[in-house]
Amino acid sequence: MTIAIFLGALIAAMAIGIPISFSLLISGTALMWHLDMFDSQILAQNLIEGSNSFPLLAVPFFMLAGEIMNAGGLSKRIVLFAMSLVGHVRGGLGYVAIMAAVIMAALSGSAVADAAALSALLLPMMVHAGHNKARSAGLLASASIIAPIIPPSIGFVIFGVAANVSISKLFLAGIAPGVMLAAALCFTWWWVARKEMVTPPARKNSGEVIHALKEAAYAMGLPVIVIVGLKFGVFTPTEAAVVAAVYALVISMFVYRELKWSQLFGLFLAAAKTTSVIMFLVAAAMVSAWLITVAQLPAQLVELLAPLMDNPKVLMAAIMLLVIIVGTAMDMTPTILILTPVLMPIVKAAGIDPVYFGVLFIMNNAIGLITPPVGTVLNTVAGVGKISMDDVTKGVWPFMIAQFLLMFLMVLFPEIVTVPARWLAG
Repeated sequence: MTIAIFLGALIAAMAIGIPISFSLLISGTALMWHLDMFDSQILAQNLIEGSNSFPLLAVPFFMLAGEIMNAGGLSKRIVLFAMSLVGHVRGGLGYVAIMAAVIMAALSGSAVADAAALSALLLPMMVHAGHNKARSAGLLASASIIAPIIPPSIGFVIFGVAANVSISKLFLAGIAPGVMLAAALCFTWWWVARKEMVTPPARKNSGEVIHALKEAAYAMGLPVIVIVGLKFGVFTPTEAAVVAAVYALVISMFVYRELKWSQLFGLFLAAAKTTSVIMFLVAAAMVSAWLITVAQLPAQLVELLAPLMDNPKVLMAAIMLLVIIVGTAMDMTPTILILTPVLMPIVKAAGIDPVYFGVLFIMNNAIGLITPPVGTVLNTVAGVGKISMDDVTKGVWPFMIAQFLLMFLMVLFPEIVTVPARWLAG
């Protein structure tokens, strides 16, 4: 009955068009009434405490770093460097998109920011070269969702706070799966684009490659600084976010000189608006998380899933299927905030490594960004690339299926994630 009241209130509020953050507050209030413990003061206290977290300071700074990266010329130079390396091979622009997405993922941690940059820079080039527009848009959307998996990842920050799991360990554990996602996309792109009669651009000579590398070197230095700093304990994930924002700002303004003082207010405002939405979601979700704990919903779910507890792989597969279903109707951040407090007690009871679970959980939520009908990244690519949502959806299917197959391969063989994570963590 308790589960039905919580979910019923949440779904009903969302169904009539109430924003998810307010829907979470409504479902929490309904649960308080049901438990006969309604107190507006407790509600307000938990709402304030929900966002009163030092690790969450990483979110605005990573958002700001992403805004600066796109406006300051870092994204453009990364794309040009990737073009100089692999642009000349058959289907080269697709590999350029994937390579650029991996490098940009290590700069911003935001799938939407990367999708906007890649669509603006590469989609016109791919169409002009003769590639199918829908397929190209689908590839760009699929490549963009590598951003929440390779550090620095905003998704890992939110999950780490909600689940009380080390964000540094999550960051390091996400590197290998992110690279594997890129490899899966490369194979899929080779398969779907092999019959296209597209003439690739001429191969760049060594001088042009070196020049492109020099131009992009400052941009590519950021992920190295962040990853090395985290691995050797030079700074925390929150401090890494500050380093990323300041580094991007300095490079954009004083090295590349493409960012003007007059643009700063707009960039700060854009980052603040996006951050405010996320932080209010986090605060509202923490109210629900507290009430979920008080109402002992996780314990009830553990009892329901008791038959699967002895087989962690089957349990993980069932959880992943649940997240896929939720991801078709809900954005990444609310899904993390709603499901994490419910699923983590089950994961711990089954003896599943929380870091391993976190990587797969965030990967699943990231793929949810390209699952119709809600897919935020699909909408971003459609808007920036001036292509219909239906066409982007048609183009994304082969890449999305490849990513889901890789994810379930990691469910069957957890060592794919855990072994590189242990090695990177030292």
